[in-house]
Amino acid sequence: MARETRQQRFQELFPSAPAFRWRQAEAALFQPGATGWGSVSVFPKAMREAVEAKIPWMSVTLHRMFESRDKETFKAVLSTEDDLLFETVLMGNAREQWTVCVSSQIGCAMRCAFCATGAMGLKRSLTADEITDQLRFWQSFLRGPLTPSASLGTSRSLLRGERSNGGASRISNIVFMGMGEPLTNVDSVKQAIRTWVDQTDIGPTRITVSTVGVLPSMDQLLEDKDWPSVRIAISLHSAVQAEREKIVPSTVPHFLDKLADWCRRYRQILGNRRHHLTFEYALISGVNDSADQAEVLARFIERCGSPKLNVIPLNPVAGKAFTASEQKRVERFKQVILQHGIDVSQRRTMGDDIAAACGQLATAEQPHVI
Repeated sequence: MARETRQQRFQELFPSAPAFRWRQAEAALFQPGATGWGSVSVFPKAMREAVEAKIPWMSVTLHRMFESRDKETFKAVLSTEDDLLFETVLMGNAREQWTVCVSSQIGCAMRCAFCATGAMGLKRSLTADEITDQLRFWQSFLRGPLTPSASLGTSRSLLRGERSNGGASRISNIVFMGMGEPLTNVDSVKQAIRTWVDQTDIGPTRITVSTVGVLPSMDQLLEDKDWPSVRIAISLHSAVQAEREKIVPSTVPHFLDKLADWCRRYRQILGNRRHHLTFEYALISGVNDSADQAEVLARFIERCGSPKLNVIPLNPVAGKAFTASEQKRVERFKQVILQHGIDVSQRRTMGDDIAAACGQLATAEQPHVI
């Protein structure tokens, strides 16, 4: 059953209100000093009271917070109005600011063999508000103060300032690399992105949507004139069809041929230097990390117009037999790719000590009152 968004509730509450009223409401959600509908001074008093009584200021609430040992990663377990849990992550980035890793679903139906989220199955997709509010939650977190029940060892002064450029409290990037498959929840993902772009200083090229490769939705993106000009990352994990089917069971027949064709069309329609494609590749010891696999991958990337490659050291997940490749094998793998002139980088592992790294997000417990 579809869940109503704030905008739908607002329009039901004020069916005759001019369109600018909702635009005022949406802008108020991102005002640093606003703490609730009661502080929205542009609304008449009666409107403020009606909205405050009927529409939640935040669609999610904090259930539990985790902090990494190096104080560079924070994981929040959030609770929805229907008492389901999902996770979102805040990470320090190379710009010495912050990146938010957002979830698009509670659980995931893609069943990637190494991923904790996939083992949950899919509970439901998140609404546009629940996606949007992950950014709002972290913006509020950085402004502080934390509630006593959610307090952390990290001092607020460390969080808010002062990484070396003084921009510690600014969120500069958003990645859809949390729980769920964004392209099986396209409408909500699209609405959330458009809200962020309209209401914050985070531009579309600082937002990355990561997909396991849902080809029908990817085709729609090429035709959708309203799709925001965000970056796309594709979780590949193998350029051998049979091997990819083992790692990503949702892989369709002839996926790699279809993906190569899609990548070429993407370059023609949307691609440029700032909207380059990226392939993500989790390196699994003895599975997809050999020099031969790297050679096959490099040739496939060339077929696709040479997207960038981001190799990801596998993160441990309870109950999964896979192990991470040794760094010397990672370096050998990267060297093969580099010999083909392909841009390859290695993702820095962050938050693995609090199960906040790639492939580790999962919630099994039930919410409790904080």
